[in-house]
Parts: sequence; structure tokens; C-alpha cells
Amino acid sequence: MFSRKFINLVKLNRNLGSKKILSFPITPLQRQERRYKGDLYEPDYLISMQPDEPIYDCLNLQIKGYDFVLLESCQKEIHRYAEVMGIQVEESWATPAQQLNVQRFKPGSTAVESDYHLKIYERNVQVVDVPAWALGTLLRVSRALLPEGCTLSVHEHAPEHEEVRYVPDNELIELKQQLDVMGGSRPEKKKKK
Repeated sequence: MFSRKFINLVKLNRNLGSKKILSFPITPLQRQERRYKGDLYEPDYLISMQPDEPIYDCLNLQIKGYDFVLLESCQKEIHRYAEVMGIQVEESWATPAQQLNVQRFKPGSTAVESDYHLKIYERNVQVVDVPAWALGTLLRVSRALLPEGCTLSVHEHAPEHEEVRYVPDNELIELKQQLDVMGGSRPEKKKKK
């Protein structure tokens, strides 16, 4: 039934010489002409006096929680929504987990009743050149995507955030300390030509 009506509609459009395959009724909203700011006549000096919209240079969206898998999926969704909104995502990264040891004591004593080992994971999404109007929407979407037990914080990028990303090589640091104790490295000898 539907296919027969569709075929008749296509034949009718071909007979009329129309380039449209389907014709739908036009709503009153579609009939109205869209008016843009540039369409209106305004003197140049008024256009130049309009304030520029503020742009945030480099922001980090930091997500913390106890479940790495949930954080990773939330970070992926925030990254995807930012790109859909036209916000440039510079990079995304994970930082090493913080390990916490929580002890619960028996009431009125110093004896340990239970001992908990917790890990706090962190994921970051770095966005650059974010217009002020888009940041509010991105934050609302990010808060809506946030799983239970996770926290979201937004801050400007600082060099300290870059240093936290990397795990220090303890063996290399120890070897450098031993070298300094022994008197430092040897001076380089010049090669004869």
C-alpha cells in the first residue's frame, strides 16, 4: 500500500518535471525569512563597537573517581560532545592513581577493625579557545554525563598539571644521587683530530 503510493508520487513528480522527489507541505515557520545580523542595515561604527565575545584560552576538565572504566567512558563522551559542539580538544590523558589506605578503628580503642585500600583515578580533557557561551553548555553536559561517585573540576592549565602526568623513574633518580655523592660525572675529554 505504502510502496504503491510512493511510486505514484514519484511518477507524478516526474510528469510535472519537478526536481524534487517528494513534496511535503511547507509550515508557516519555514515560510518566514530568516533574519541574520548581517542582513540588517547598521552603520559600520555600530558594528565595530560591539563587544567581542570572551574566549577561554586553555582549560582542563578534570574527572576523579574510584572506578577507572567509568572515568574512561565518561572522558570519551565529554571528548565526543566537545568535538560535536565545535570546541577544539587539545588532548586527553590519564594520571597515575593515588593510593589511599583507610583504617576503621573499633569504638573507644586504637585497634583496627577494618583496613581499606582505595585508588583514586583521574582523567583529564584539555580544551582550548573555548567561547564563553559554549563553556556553559559543555559544563552542563559534562555534569549530566558524570557517573555517581565521580567529581568534575574545571581549571586553567598550569605547568604543575603537566608534571603530574608522568611517573618518576625512581631507579634513575637514585643512580643520579649516587653519582653526585661520588663526585659527579667525569669531564668530557676533547678528541684529537
